[in-house]
Amino acid sequence: MRGLAVLGMFAVHVGPSPQPEGAGYVLVAADGRAPALFTLLAGFSLVLAQRGQDPAQRPDGWAERWRPLLIRCAVLAVLGLWLASLWPGILVILAFFAVYFLVAEPFTRLTTPVLTAVAGVSVVAGPVLSFLLGPVFGYEASGRGLVPEATDLTSWSGLGTTLCELLLTGAYPLATYFPYVLVGMALARLCDVREGIVARRMAVWGTVAAVAGYGAAWLAAHVFGARERLLEAIAVHHPEAVAAADPIREVLGGQYGAVPSTSWDWLLVADPYSQTPLETLGNAGVGCALIGLCALAARHGVGVLLLRPLTLLGAMALSAYVVHALVLAGPAHGAASWSAWVAFSGAALALTWVWQRVWADSPLRRGPVEHALRLATRGWSRG
Repeated sequence: MRGLAVLGMFAVHVGPSPQPEGAGYVLVAADGRAPALFTLLAGFSLVLAQRGQDPAQRPDGWAERWRPLLIRCAVLAVLGLWLASLWPGILVILAFFAVYFLVAEPFTRLTTPVLTAVAGVSVVAGPVLSFLLGPVFGYEASGRGLVPEATDLTSWSGLGTTLCELLLTGAYPLATYFPYVLVGMALARLCDVREGIVARRMAVWGTVAAVAGYGAAWLAAHVFGARERLLEAIAVHHPEAVAAADPIREVLGGQYGAVPSTSWDWLLVADPYSQTPLETLGNAGVGCALIGLCALAARHGVGVLLLRPLTLLGAMALSAYVVHALVLAGPAHGAASWSAWVAFSGAALALTWVWQRVWADSPLRRGPVEHALRLATRGWSRG
């Protein structure tokens, strides 16, 4: 699953502009859903990593419980800030992931019913908070969708801006992306994908949720008049977008991860990166369905064979992310074509396969960045 998300990320970062025709539907499918899938899988993996552990035996002391997590998050944050400062032409998500993992720890101790309820509420509450709090911090109609960089930390005002971006106004803020983490955690608690019937139910119910989310947004726009009301709001609050081919998409293109605060009808859309309750429901449904389908495929020999390259890539997803960001900051800056996507995808699949063959009996098989992160966490924690 994580390998599939990596290929989707490549499609968004180096593929051509997504157009709903022919092969362009592949890019339309990845647009907005790749980071959502990554984030949902992060929550899913957090719970899987704890499966089989007795909660009563988990460490309670500060050092044992929090210091390794803080170190891991700090390394991810520094790595994300550094990559963003290289201007790779993408919205680097790693600093946001550091915040997700830090905030997620207390939620791992909730009972399954409570966690599921909190996840459900967050799908609506997060976007509504983004909508309501945007004007409070001066971001009613613009100024959102950025990522923090290392240079932002050189002043107190920069620190405040960075914190605001991580929590509310950035490209992948806690308010609108953390619900994916909670949904992933709840799914991992509720569903044991090793059972075929559970995997089938995930595929079915995920599809139902996706249709419900995207379908409700279509009905709101084309049947209940939300699109016309939004165009009126755009004429008043976003005049620069009026002349665009699709004014709604134009506004959302500058508001990645945050819900514009100029009309309540923004909460009824489900366009890529709109991060409304309906898009979150739809994207989470897609993630749930894909997990179920991949689990079903893995139950058959042919499916295992076909999924093997994606599994290897997924095991080294962090390394793949870092390397692709470095390449985009250098020789491939500005790449945007089918050939670029094929080249990135083919290289990633081949190199991860070779890496894990060469380092099969070594801890390095996890990937160079993953191994370095693990060493830093274990070494500094013991120190």
